[in-house]
Amino acid sequence: MAIEEMVGREEETTMHWTCISSAGVGRKKKRLKGGEKTVQGRRETVQEWEKAGSREKELSGQGCLAEEQDRDDDNDIVMENASFVRNEPPQDDQGPPKVDSEVEILHEKVKKQIIKEGHGHKPAKLATCFLHYRAWVEHSSHKFEDTWQEQHPIELILGKEKKEMAGLGIGIASMKSGERALLHVGWELGYGEEGSFSFPNVPPMADLLYEVELIGFDDIKEGKARSDMTVEERIEAADRRKVEGNAHFKDEKLQEAMQQYEMAIAYMGDDFMFQLFGKYRDMALAVKNPCHLNMAACLIKLQRYDEAIGQCTIVLSEDENNVKALFRRGKARAALGQTEAAREDFQRARKYAPEDKAILKELRSLAEHDKAVYEKQKEIYKGIFGPRPEPKPKKSNLLVVFWHWLLSLIHRLFNLVRRKTD
Repeated sequence: MAIEEMVGREEETTMHWTCISSAGVGRKKKRLKGGEKTVQGRRETVQEWEKAGSREKELSGQGCLAEEQDRDDDNDIVMENASFVRNEPPQDDQGPPKVDSEVEILHEKVKKQIIKEGHGHKPAKLATCFLHYRAWVEHSSHKFEDTWQEQHPIELILGKEKKEMAGLGIGIASMKSGERALLHVGWELGYGEEGSFSFPNVPPMADLLYEVELIGFDDIKEGKARSDMTVEERIEAADRRKVEGNAHFKDEKLQEAMQQYEMAIAYMGDDFMFQLFGKYRDMALAVKNPCHLNMAACLIKLQRYDEAIGQCTIVLSEDENNVKALFRRGKARAALGQTEAAREDFQRARKYAPEDKAILKELRSLAEHDKAVYEKQKEIYKGIFGPRPEPKPKKSNLLVVFWHWLLSLIHRLFNLVRRKTD
């Protein structure tokens, strides 16, 4: 979906976005007329700048759910056509992956082992690279950073990376888009002789291991780096990535589609969104949220339900009544057996799209599931305790019946004799 007609800038503003760690701590610089203003903070302390409560926003997610199995709009993708999207590394704490591939020496202090081959060419110097990585201290396997947990790729400009990322930059320069590799980095090109005692916590003189994936990169065009783009230019660039992702998906080039969505999201990271409000924030969310929803659709097809829930929750943190986000999070929760949470999501979605057939179908499916579980439990308990014994019929006691008859006869005779006497 193309962005709405761009409006003129209200002020001559240039945003400088510095690469931040996965903890979400960063420094934002906003250059205004007459001076420079620096803003620094954590994203968890940032509240929503402006409550977008218009009916138009509530309805933005409603249109196509009923026909989701057949078609969708430009902001979304058809889930049923997905069959394979690149595998993410497992989300666990078992330490660095075991890799048997050949060791490539990139530098005296940097070695690389390929986990998954990439495609295309390698990034040039000053290219803006988008990547995910996990990092460990090599001798202890202590994991000190994981950008996958944040579900936001980070940005690294080759040749301008921080000192502690020099080894990582050398490894990235040798990779192709979509490539995933294990990098061995000596302490001299990492956190050095002193280490880091804040975040991330790295001991002195620690050799490092990086499991890194290069999602994609932007070579500098016309001498303009991404950090020097205006707000409108960044949103437009992200929208182009989203459109390219949708086109790749329709052509079943699913790996490329996922990469484009993640790169679009990277254009609008937390530091960037922190500085936006009003119409600029709405413009950014109109591109960013559909990318998260498309990622969720792919993850559901991959049966990576926890990650799909995370993508939908990001959208709902900005637009709590987004029908597509509620619907897809409900599907993921139902697949995980979280039936009550799934039912709550579907009921909330139904509130804003009461006639949507897909939502009604999922609610019926949950009701049928509950009934099936109840019947299964009945069978289990029946097998444990056995069938309920039938009450035995009472045997008639002829002797008791005879004595009752005899006493009744005597009583009648006694009454008859007494009446005659009277």
